[in-house]
Amino acid sequence: KRPVITPQGYVFDKESIFSFILEKKKTYEKQLKEYERQKQEEVKEFRDKAATEEEEARERFEETEKNIVTKRKTVSETDHSSEVSNMSGKRKRELPSFWMPSMCPDAKKSKLVKPDKTIYCPMSGKPLKVKELIDVVWTEVNDPDNKKSLISREDRYQCAVTGDTLYNTTPCAVLKTSGHVVTVECVEKIIKKDWLNPLTGQTLKEKDIIPIVRGATGFSSSGHQLMAEKERPMNAIS
Repeated sequence: KRPVITPQGYVFDKESIFSFILEKKKTYEKQLKEYERQKQEEVKEFRDKAATEEEEARERFEETEKNIVTKRKTVSETDHSSEVSNMSGKRKRELPSFWMPSMCPDAKKSKLVKPDKTIYCPMSGKPLKVKELIDVVWTEVNDPDNKKSLISREDRYQCAVTGDTLYNTTPCAVLKTSGHVVTVECVEKIIKKDWLNPLTGQTLKEKDIIPIVRGATGFSSSGHQLMAEKERPMNAIS
């Protein structure tokens, strides 16, 4: 209904592509909050670990000082039993639930990476910015004798400069300065002679001419390349 074109030549409905961009921004904000929460947890864990190490160092120092002025006591059966307990001495800080998955030696927390703020075009994969979208201006075929609605006509649009009818197979381009759709033939034979927009008189550059990427009914005719990721045997059908 309201076509816009990207610098790479892909045409989207304005409302649809804006909704896509908005959804991507919301997803980024959600991922960023999760990432920041993880960073705060890492800082807290670092501080807790530092405090624990400091406490252990103090206890070792006190134990050393105590051994200097007193003799080591003979370890009795009772002492052995207390040392075996995982809730005494230095092990009192360790969780006894060794059977829990989180306590396994190979248990690792899934670390989030900082999300990418850039929004990419779903077709070209290039960065997509609202300010770079150009409103496309289609020129309707002016046929007073044709009373059919535009959607039911075979000839709907024409080149804004030459008036040639545009078909699905007609290579077209958009003039960035005005948004008008013209044929590539018009670009080569008329516009590139003086590099002026015939409709507005504005000076044009190569980057101001955006060739429209044409769609197709299947991958075979749309220019996409398919590559098999897995090899699997196929049964012969007789």
